[in-house]
Amino acid sequence: MNAPNQLTLARVVMTFVFVIVLMWEFPYSKTAALMLFTVASLTDLYDGILARRYNRITNFGTLLDPVADKILICSAFVAFVGLQIIPAWMAILIIAREFVITGLRLLAASRGVVMAAGWGGKNKTVSQVVAASVILTGLALRDDWWTKLGLKAAWLDAFKVSAFPKISMVFTLIAVAFTVSSGWSYLHNNRDLFMKEA
Repeated sequence: MNAPNQLTLARVVMTFVFVIVLMWEFPYSKTAALMLFTVASLTDLYDGILARRYNRITNFGTLLDPVADKILICSAFVAFVGLQIIPAWMAILIIAREFVITGLRLLAASRGVVMAAGWGGKNKTVSQVVAASVILTGLALRDDWWTKLGLKAAWLDAFKVSAFPKISMVFTLIAVAFTVSSGWSYLHNNRDLFMKEA
């Protein structure tokens, strides 16, 4: 198994560890979860660079890479629902979009049509990663690691109590908007694949 595929598999494994760490309460657990999510997200970038630069693109990697991305993102937002940071309907929309577009891609592939990733899908992915990172950063600040270093900042205390829920909601709403709009764009642009039989 080549290096890009190993990184992709590592991202799947890190996702399960990330969720366990995020949901398990122990000192600095949220900071550790943020670090795991960051590393897992970076492997997505790095495995693609390696695969293209050294011509290591394989069918295994082509199949697993987008699946690993979806597992990471969907797991994060489901965990955020469990932690009561975002409402369930937001996670449902994000997950439903992935199921629908994956089904559409399978339908297209069965007919010999390749659905290339568009800017809408890329913007969706970036917005989801940013939203998850913002939420995890806010949770990490609740670990109060800076007070252990002898640092005190009133604005950080205020952020944890009042600003964090609002900021988390805004970034997640943006991610949901990109998610729904990109999903609709894929469905509309490829409606000939499924409308003829409807």
